[in-house]
Amino acid sequence: MTFFLITFISIIIFYFINDYIKNYNFLLNYKGQKHQKFSGLINVPLSGGIFLTFSSILLFFPYNFILSLFILLIFIVGFISDTNLLSSPKLRFVIQSTIIIFFVLLLDIKINQTNFIFLDSLLENTYFKYFFPVFCLLILINGSNFIDGLNGLMLGYFSSIVFLIFYFDLYLYLEIDKTFLMNFIIILFYLFILNINNKLFMGDSGSYVLGLICGYLLINVHQSNPSISSFFIVLLLWYPCFENLFSILRKFILKKSPIKADNNHFHQLVFFYIRKKIRFKNLDPNNFSSYLIILYNFFVFLIGSSDPSNTQLQIILIIFNILVYLTIYFRLFIFKYSNSFKSLR
Repeated sequence: MTFFLITFISIIIFYFINDYIKNYNFLLNYKGQKHQKFSGLINVPLSGGIFLTFSSILLFFPYNFILSLFILLIFIVGFISDTNLLSSPKLRFVIQSTIIIFFVLLLDIKINQTNFIFLDSLLENTYFKYFFPVFCLLILINGSNFIDGLNGLMLGYFSSIVFLIFYFDLYLYLEIDKTFLMNFIIILFYLFILNINNKLFMGDSGSYVLGLICGYLLINVHQSNPSISSFFIVLLLWYPCFENLFSILRKFILKKSPIKADNNHFHQLVFFYIRKKIRFKNLDPNNFSSYLIILYNFFVFLIGSSDPSNTQLQIILIIFNILVYLTIYFRLFIFKYSNSFKSLR
């Protein structure tokens, strides 16, 4: 009952805070960078991270004070970035890295086994055992920020993961109860509804916090029950992580800075294609693009969840996802730039 009361009060308070933020032109998405307004949505409050952070702290505090503290710290980094006071990607990454290193050390987050022989041999080294989760969490939280470019995409993706943790009773391996997880799902659903209706964006603060929380929960699910394949965790987190790694790789190949933002992420290409090719009355290409990506991943997650201890199944699904991603990505990339070239002729 206490958790539901916290959630209800938080929702009511945030409703008025969000209006205040918009009415007083604070934290609005009007920075003007091309990659941020490719879908034409501006002057939407970057306030989702505020609600997610403080409601999450209230929920997590009775279970894990240290986790609550680091949720606040990573939120502050994202919040400062959202206010454009931390515009240097390099400095932001250094601060993120410092926070995640202490997060891993203080919470003793280790990945002992991956079912990948070469990697498991490296994990026998104490230093690498801590370095690897630091690397994974940094890839995840920044990848979460990368996919937060369409209404509801990041929230819908991670909500699917949290729902599966709830539905398949994976929370039993964590030091949380069912009521806690139900409230967290309610919070994410509330933010999702506001997001798809252009009432708020999550901003850097929201994507960092949600990526950190989900990464922490899933690592602990695996650590608490080693029979669950580590590749099942990889499957659930594959999209933001692969989006991040692939973005770095393609920019390196094109001799561009890996920290410079662009409009060539997977979800942006999907949006561009749907906006150009699919014309139905009342169809919002922004929301529709998100729904397609979310539903595809949720369907694959359901298949993987049918046997989370089956490493072969998880590897097959991960490889399948990557092949689908690359096939669609290159076709849409060619479509986008062939159309851009035609428009110049």
